[in-house]
Amino acid sequence: MREKPKTREDVIKLAKANDVKFIRLQFCDIHGTVKNISVPIGQIEKVLDNKMMLDGSSIRGFRTIETSDMYFNPDISTFQILPWRPQEDAVARIICDIYNPDGTPFMGCPRNNLKRVLKQAADLGYSFNLGPECEFFLFDTDEEGLATTKYIDKAGYFEVEPLDQGSDVRRSIIECLEEMGFEVEASHHEVAPSQHEIDFKYAEALETADNVLTFKWATKAIANSYGLFATFMPKPIAGVNGSGMHCNMSLFKDGKNAFYDESKADGISETMRYFIGGLLKHVKEFTAVTNPLVNSYKRIVPGYEAPVYIAWSKLNRSALIRIPATRGIGTRVELRCPDPSTNPYLAFAVLLEAGLDGVRNKIEPPAEVNDNIYKLEMETLTDRNINALPGDLNEAIKCMAGSAIVKSALGDHIFEHFLETKHKEYQEYRAFVSEWEINRYLSVY
Repeated sequence: MREKPKTREDVIKLAKANDVKFIRLQFCDIHGTVKNISVPIGQIEKVLDNKMMLDGSSIRGFRTIETSDMYFNPDISTFQILPWRPQEDAVARIICDIYNPDGTPFMGCPRNNLKRVLKQAADLGYSFNLGPECEFFLFDTDEEGLATTKYIDKAGYFEVEPLDQGSDVRRSIIECLEEMGFEVEASHHEVAPSQHEIDFKYAEALETADNVLTFKWATKAIANSYGLFATFMPKPIAGVNGSGMHCNMSLFKDGKNAFYDESKADGISETMRYFIGGLLKHVKEFTAVTNPLVNSYKRIVPGYEAPVYIAWSKLNRSALIRIPATRGIGTRVELRCPDPSTNPYLAFAVLLEAGLDGVRNKIEPPAEVNDNIYKLEMETLTDRNINALPGDLNEAIKCMAGSAIVKSALGDHIFEHFLETKHKEYQEYRAFVSEWEINRYLSVY
């Protein structure tokens, strides 16, 4: 594993040893879009002294033009060489938090906000670990190098080459990630044609959120070098499985997994049960964050392995929450609704806040559901009080708007700006006339 720099001197030595000529100052907006500015290596002292400025009014959800001056505050431990860039006259990146001119953290910065929520958990004695399972599609590009939805293969789950035409791309992505310090656990072709998954080891939530954005950036860059386009859009193709980002979560306390209790027959602690109870109670409220696009809700439909109904189970993959069989340090909760279009800093903040609400208030989860929920009749679902996730972004926004838990998790600034932009997005979608409508109605009416 790559040793992380601990001091500014470490960063300067690494930059010199690797012939770095430019440094990318990386951050993201409230919707998880990676942003950066590039500065010559001669400005490294200014960077490390927190003196590099940005115009916050140019970033969605940050500042107005009247109060736009903001500063980059680099996290020294995130300094890394970008392996997909030339190694002679190399390019490095460092992830930055965004600060106000008075030296205080800007709470519209998603990374600062996650740090705030993690501090609240730490005050209770908990650290929060996550392991995401990120799925994506690889598509051909057209003659101008622009993205298409043309498959590069027709392979299915766990297929091998030559059916799997993406194996070399996945290998290059993994090699790149490992150079950047990731511990990659597995990769494979997913269920849908041209769909793939790469899994990396769990880590503390802030590091995992950093890793998710780095992974998406690297995947797109490597795919582009092959003349392909990688997309984390949840449902780019109708009629096949969409892409999810299942989140495996655990709380640790005093160095031990607080979700494991060896005295219980099933190995599940009370803390874990309450955490599940909090997630299930608030899931409809935070779905707009974990599934933030109009397109997200075209993945969450019956028939394509995505969760639709609010239930939990040990092993049952039709439930929203699954408890994998591993016990001991690996005991964890797998939430299956998030998709890779989410901003991981915001998603992890709301998941932690919802789960901790369950722990604080000892919220018992409903009865475990071991049936294949997809095959249950609506009457049975109603009788057993098994509700569905929001059916579209508009419903999800309405659920979020009244949520004290989500507002607490995101803070006032992000909460208000997120809702405002998502409401506009849905209204634009609502007014758009799609090809489906033309094909369905034009000649009939």
